[in-house]
Amino acid sequence: MTKGGEARFSAEQNEPSKAPRPSKAPRPLRIIVADDDRDTVLTLMMVLRHEGHDVWGLHRAKDVVRGIKDFDPDVVILDIAMPDMSGWQAAEEICKRYGNNRPLLIAISGVFTKDPDRILTQLVGFDHHLPKPYEPGDVLRLIAPLRYPSDSS
Repeated sequence: MTKGGEARFSAEQNEPSKAPRPSKAPRPLRIIVADDDRDTVLTLMMVLRHEGHDVWGLHRAKDVVRGIKDFDPDVVILDIAMPDMSGWQAAEEICKRYGNNRPLLIAISGVFTKDPDRILTQLVGFDHHLPKPYEPGDVLRLIAPLRYPSDSS
């Protein structure tokens, strides 16, 4: 890019058939963050809201299962070690109820971080597994495909 923010293209890129298409503006997502650690929920909520997302913070896995119907999230970030029901049980219930229309499910855990835990996480329906501590940027990278829709959609 030049100083004025203009992009420079080679002559080949300036041909009408090869000119880059303008990208779509990022869309805000509806996200549920659920963890029994209130600081984890608040911190991640602040990061996600700063990025323009609509975020619900919950502290019980059962509330997540119920909240999906009311909030219709694009993404659910769910701790596995919850006191009322495990994140694995919640993910199974979400997948059973919503099938292919379910939100993107991201597991987080500071306890269940070994390979067998990751395998179980995948088997019950989670799309991703992040061990704690994780960087907020890791979450942002995982949700980016939903936020920046491709031209084919």
